[in-house]
Amino acid sequence: MKTDQVDKKLLNLIQADFPLSPEPYREIGEALGITEEDVLARLRHMIDSGLIRRLGGIFDSGMMGYHSTLCAMKVDKNRIDEVAAVVNSHPGVTHNYLREHDFNMWFTVTAPSKEELDEIIFKIKRDTGIKDVLNLPAQKLFKIRVNFEL
Repeated sequence: MKTDQVDKKLLNLIQADFPLSPEPYREIGEALGITEEDVLARLRHMIDSGLIRRLGGIFDSGMMGYHSTLCAMKVDKNRIDEVAAVVNSHPGVTHNYLREHDFNMWFTVTAPSKEELDEIIFKIKRDTGIKDVLNLPAQKLFKIRVNFEL
């Protein structure tokens, strides 16, 4: 997708200084000298083209009392799409990606309690028939802020 200077300024703004207000897209438009409708149309185009994968807030789930873990599982290459659909069907799954390793599908799960977290992992094992799932809860949290300056 080809981007212009306004798109680049828009991407920089939403990464680092998204307004917390009832009308954030109007405020973004004012900051960029464009309309709220233009902001929304540009963002929709970037999402539809795949330039933006996700637009949303990031919360400290631990501070909110939630529990999370990183999981890794061995998935036959012929079942990747099928297993990914099962894993992704759970609302607590926030990331799911492939790696070149015997444990080739990695995903993160967040839930309101440890029991609910364990239940989600149990259901994924049951529904995929894959028992070899590593549960790798963080021992220490490292959060790296990444902004892509355009």
